[in-house]
Amino acid sequence: MKSFNVPVHYRSPLVSAIKAKRKADDKMKRDFTPTTLQIGTLQVILARHFGFCYGVENAIEIAFRAVDENPGKRIFLLSEMIHNPGVNADLIALGVRFIMDTKGKMLLDWDELTAEDVVIIPAFGTTLELEATLRSKGIDPTKYETTCPFVEKVWNRAGKIGDDGYTIVVHGKPGHEETRATFSHSKAHTPTVVVKDMAQTELLGQYVTGALPAEGFYRDFEGQYSAGFDVTKDLGRIGVVNQTTMLASETQAIADYLKQVITTHYALPQERWAERFADTRDTLCYATNDNQGAVQGMLEQQADVALVIGGYNSSNTSHLAELCEQRLPTYYISDEHCLVSAKEIRHFDMHAHAEKVSTGYLPESVPLSVMITSGASCPDALVDRVIQRLAAITGNEVHFGEVVTQWQ
Repeated sequence: MKSFNVPVHYRSPLVSAIKAKRKADDKMKRDFTPTTLQIGTLQVILARHFGFCYGVENAIEIAFRAVDENPGKRIFLLSEMIHNPGVNADLIALGVRFIMDTKGKMLLDWDELTAEDVVIIPAFGTTLELEATLRSKGIDPTKYETTCPFVEKVWNRAGKIGDDGYTIVVHGKPGHEETRATFSHSKAHTPTVVVKDMAQTELLGQYVTGALPAEGFYRDFEGQYSAGFDVTKDLGRIGVVNQTTMLASETQAIADYLKQVITTHYALPQERWAERFADTRDTLCYATNDNQGAVQGMLEQQADVALVIGGYNSSNTSHLAELCEQRLPTYYISDEHCLVSAKEIRHFDMHAHAEKVSTGYLPESVPLSVMITSGASCPDALVDRVIQRLAAITGNEVHFGEVVTQWQ
């Protein structure tokens, strides 16, 4: 796989050594057992796969290259390049400005842009409508486009099956940048509707079968369907694609459910299922699958607590936290500073959608075992700093260097 030119301060000698060793021993990535680090009385159980993925490293390389290649020019990001506050802060420190926030709210007026400006498209991609707006300003949106290739793969697959006469069902968070982009690209080819979870999927299934009156669809899915969507006609042939950072298992469950609903409703034998349902399993992102699979492998071990590191608006990181909290106490943190002390932690409560402070999060038992993973937009250096901080607050800082030496 291609190697990217990423700023060195995002790297970690320890984490890089661990990843290199695990990759050499498991080239086919079939081993999802975690890596165990013994740091004095602290045991760190590190997920097999975590941190920067291909798409994120590609985006970072392009964004920093855009800054280097355009001295004296105004440089803008359409929105957050990735959902990591540290990386975005680094770009802001270099003079890069955001045009809008992650929800699509404008932070400046389009009239402020000129043809001389540089605009970077984020890793999530963008809508066809926003691309057209940039072109109308004389700005080429493809010059510094950091759209993840795996997101583009979803767009291409949606376009292909859409052209073949299938309606697209997008599994994603309706307000997320990537889902908005995928929806835009899909609806250019075919009727499209977004479902956010299995509950909405089951509701959609009742419109597929006609169990619910058609007019209710437009209320239940307000803001989530393409213009001109005809619920009486457009749910007869469907295919499911996803926001690449969703839980892969949930996307597959949604696809399996809708396939069962539509093939049963039309009484189709298995050899004719493709007449009504398009197989899109090949659109699931490898990094999402690897990171989630690695968490599942990590959770087969015993530990006292789990730390999940990443931006609080990171979809893929939130799903890693969801997986962990099903098995043990889990704290979703943004950086090492969240570990205030061995008794106090700042962390994100996904259910309340707010950061909170908890006490007594680390048991006083010795040895202490902590599971750690991070999202796809989290630098390895940040994971390194969290491990170092954890070692320090548990009285094991003196042993951290020994672990680094062991892996060199």
